[in-house]
Amino acid sequence: MFDYEILKLIWWLLVGVLLVGFAVMDGHDMGMGSLLPFVARTDSERRVMINSVAPHWDGNQVWFITAGGAIFAAWPMVYATAFSGLYFALMAVLWALFFRPVGFDYRSKVHDPRWRTAWDWGLFVGSAVPALLFGVALGNVLQGVPFHYDDDMRSIYTGTFWALLNPFALLAGVVSLAMIVFHGANYLIVRTEGDVQRRAARASLIFGVLMMTGFAVCGLLVAGMQGYVQVSGPEAGAVQSPVGKVVELQAGAWLGNFAKLPLLWLFPALGFLGGVAGVLFAARMKGVHAFVASSVAMLGIIFTVGIAMFPFVLPSSSDPGHSLTAWDCVSSERTLDIMFWVALIMTPIVLSYTAWAYRVMRGKITIAHIEANDHSVY
Repeated sequence: MFDYEILKLIWWLLVGVLLVGFAVMDGHDMGMGSLLPFVARTDSERRVMINSVAPHWDGNQVWFITAGGAIFAAWPMVYATAFSGLYFALMAVLWALFFRPVGFDYRSKVHDPRWRTAWDWGLFVGSAVPALLFGVALGNVLQGVPFHYDDDMRSIYTGTFWALLNPFALLAGVVSLAMIVFHGANYLIVRTEGDVQRRAARASLIFGVLMMTGFAVCGLLVAGMQGYVQVSGPEAGAVQSPVGKVVELQAGAWLGNFAKLPLLWLFPALGFLGGVAGVLFAARMKGVHAFVASSVAMLGIIFTVGIAMFPFVLPSSSDPGHSLTAWDCVSSERTLDIMFWVALIMTPIVLSYTAWAYRVMRGKITIAHIEANDHSVY
């Protein structure tokens, strides 16, 4: 139905959609976890927060797993290169995520304040650390990752874990964490009431402003950063080798796509407009509106980065000519075609059961409900 070039473009877009879906759906429960030790003051308030996301958090992981599976199947070279080169960083994310299922399931099983406090901080680590490191990873990708391919097409990573923690990458990590916490705070406004809701609204203001400020500063830094430009190589629709092109570094190149098509400035605008709207709605305790606004902000920020880098997916700072792009890191045409039809069928199913689950579990979680159902809730 589609030719190879169009399929490559479709899968670049679908991977972006899956990342946005992960940020929106898993982001609000990770934002809740990041706020847990600070917004709630009592054990009952913490249980209110936990129970606002507990029925859904594991279902939301579908977006994370699907995004990883899509990258593995559609962009196998990106998956192999990133997971081998950034191994310790990705393992740190995985180790932090281990705290989430155990924390949700066992936190309230023992009536010991020390036990529960320990798991509260475990849920914080399992939520905040991945959100921070995802942004750090993206900040390093924008600067270029130190890898190249040898004569046997084996990926050779020449960097270190500590080199990933550079100032720009850490700033990107702060933006990512602030974005997730802002979104989680808005979700808490929807599902809670009283003191927890009021503290969540204050957190929404703080982290919404932090997100927008960090996003603006990152944008200014990216405008003066060395970006990547492909100056020659095979046609986009051809079967390509990732080393069969010439790539140059140019100052401000990451803004090139916005200059070619000014309409694309809509995406960074959505990042700011969604942030402003989310803060204003949260101040008025309009939780659903604030949640939608922070979702829009996430979409704008994530696609801003993707559009700035397009067609690059994983630039190489060691050998720019070995950078991976949406044209040369992909699977075969047949694989992309089969995956497209699977996505076309399964995505509406996932969206439908997700919408149904949230509708069934809608409503406020209150302290009275927690105390009346002490042995049956989280």
